[in-house]
Amino acid sequence: MIPPLRLFVVAGEPSGDIMAAALVEALRELAPAGIELRGVGGERLEARGLRSLFPMEELAVMGLAEVLPRLPSLRRRLTATVEAVRRWKPDIVLTVDSPGFNLRLLGRLRGLPLRRVHYVAPQAWAWRPGRAAALAGLVDRLLVVLPFEPAFFARYGVEARFVGHPAIERVRSDGDHRGFVARHGLGDAGPVLLLLPGSRRQELARHLPVLGQATAELRRRFPRLRTVLPTLAHLLPAIEAEVGDWPLRPVVVTGEAERMAAFAAGDLALTASGTATLELALAGVPMIVAHRLHPLSALVARRLIRVPYVSLANLVLGRQVVPELLQSECRAEVLVPQADRLLRDGDAVAAQRAALAEIRACLAVGSEAPSRCAARAVLEAAAPPDQPRSASGTKARFGSPV
Repeated sequence: MIPPLRLFVVAGEPSGDIMAAALVEALRELAPAGIELRGVGGERLEARGLRSLFPMEELAVMGLAEVLPRLPSLRRRLTATVEAVRRWKPDIVLTVDSPGFNLRLLGRLRGLPLRRVHYVAPQAWAWRPGRAAALAGLVDRLLVVLPFEPAFFARYGVEARFVGHPAIERVRSDGDHRGFVARHGLGDAGPVLLLLPGSRRQELARHLPVLGQATAELRRRFPRLRTVLPTLAHLLPAIEAEVGDWPLRPVVVTGEAERMAAFAAGDLALTASGTATLELALAGVPMIVAHRLHPLSALVARRLIRVPYVSLANLVLGRQVVPELLQSECRAEVLVPQADRLLRDGDAVAAQRAALAEIRACLAVGSEAPSRCAARAVLEAAAPPDQPRSASGTKARFGSPV
């Protein structure tokens, strides 16, 4: 009898939690005996049966200045994760994004009788390319979600498989606009501005004051402006505390369905850099990227970053389609004129939407769902190397995945 696949998954931030949850769903369909699941994750993975070893939010730290005070705690969590893997003896450790934590974890697991798969490559093409070569000794499979990554990693001797970006499974351009507007009493009188300050607490602290000032000025220019802030449930207290005294208080929504419905209703988004830029692009929402790092982190980043853009939407397209207001430009007096233009200039909006419409094709691998494509790659990695592959490409221990 074929035993279940024992999968230890580590997702360290909300976008990774979403991707890992979709992959787990696909694995449950493809693995003949099902899977057993342990590891670290957030609300999406927990909804699929994971009891997280510790709160995922403890790993959601970005930037040198932000990480330094958390190092002792992160080291303890790393040790605890390694010990949990050693005790449980999974077939596969699947690490998802969060390279600062996960690449260290994979290094500590070197030599154990298990397979190591990393999903969502570190952005070595943007900075610290030395991490690309290091991956060769850390992983048995590298699964990437951006189309230009396999060629980049090949230069460093790392075989990377492009499996498509899972956002194309979740985001549509024809969501429930009218239903969302009706549920939240927004009416149809004026433009809907989406605010996406990021999913880390440090990002909220840096971006929310700027967004509050910008929306106050935009409200003076557009008296019927309405604002919506999609977020995660665990961030609600911090957000409510910040927006409570804003002149234009946003409608704050949580949950994947409400996030997608908000995208359908949005006329323009002011967003932090990250996966949200791809989601907005797939939903056809014009956007402005406004992002700040801690000054120390920004100083390091300026010396190391090797790409011309920071937003994934611009990087995938290979040209600047979305305005990027970074560091000293991420302030209300710069943001407001850009937003004003995109709320008034129909030609500018149409041009950005036309460019963003190209992204869906760039992020797909044929007709198969990215999470399913990634799950097949995980099953291939799980099979012992001395066993033959089935006709479908998955090795015989797991049978046919279809």
